[in-house]
Amino acid sequence: MTRFLAPLARATRRHGFALSVVACAAAACAFPGLFDEWRGVPLSRFVAPSIQLIMFGMGATLRPSDFASIAKAPWSVAVGALLQFAVMPVAGFAVARLFGFEGELAAGMVLIGSVSGGMASNIIAYLAGANVALSVTMTCVSTLLSPLLTPALMKLFADAYVTVDAAKMMASMVEIVIAPVAAGLVLRLALGRFYDRHKAAIDRVLTTVASFGVCFSIAVCLAPNSALLVKSGVVILLSSVVHSTIGFALGYWLARLAGLFLPIDERDAKTVSIEVGMQNGGMAAALAVNVLGSTVAALPANAAAVWMNVAGSLLASRWRGANAPAATE
Repeated sequence: MTRFLAPLARATRRHGFALSVVACAAAACAFPGLFDEWRGVPLSRFVAPSIQLIMFGMGATLRPSDFASIAKAPWSVAVGALLQFAVMPVAGFAVARLFGFEGELAAGMVLIGSVSGGMASNIIAYLAGANVALSVTMTCVSTLLSPLLTPALMKLFADAYVTVDAAKMMASMVEIVIAPVAAGLVLRLALGRFYDRHKAAIDRVLTTVASFGVCFSIAVCLAPNSALLVKSGVVILLSSVVHSTIGFALGYWLARLAGLFLPIDERDAKTVSIEVGMQNGGMAAALAVNVLGSTVAALPANAAAVWMNVAGSLLASRWRGANAPAATE
């Protein structure tokens, strides 16, 4: 029995976040009424605040010195940001056309391709033994760029499907992303040595809160569309598989190609792959609900959040062996 339980326990620890995401998605589809409203208040109202809480947590883990990582690996960060906002939006638009998506569903597919990388990529980078410092820096840079680039990309690729108010989306992203990150960073500076002394415990709390926020937003956005998801779920999930696979593959191989001319090694290329392939599904879902006013547009984001975390966990398991010494970074 011990021989069976020990590997199971290790797998649960390694893939716990992915399993939680899948479980919440399944619960939302099986019992949509539980995630619809609470005492007459639609739970969708709390999607944006939950993402703000995640972004606050991200900001609280940062230090001004972390931004110095950009100077240490400028080319890796630049290539990663370029691929993030070039490969994924184009791939999202192409996948929407390939699967015949129209209207809000097509816009949602473009949206998940146009947002920044998510915090989950940092966890996957750690599990994969990739360059965690680079992953955190890339997430931060793409997050800071997203209020400018995401509305522009949506206007370019999704305006044919829905009316995209770029100014409103930019303002919403400042509110949902930039302000909470800045507030978290200020809190980190204010706590100073107290944070440093209790960093491990605080980071565990922030990671737990972030995981809960992602699971909550997925469940709440999936619940009102459970019938549509049951009907078209395989197609939507398959589109997410294709989209993220393009991100993982092109993120790695284009970074390796850039490494022929720039100081980007294989470990950094794997980090870029994870960062490009794993988009911020929570941010995309919040924008779909708050700006586009559509939980249907949030479906690709939530399907992607489920699949990306599963795929990222599996990819981390594959890569971890070769990079095991780096995993303690």
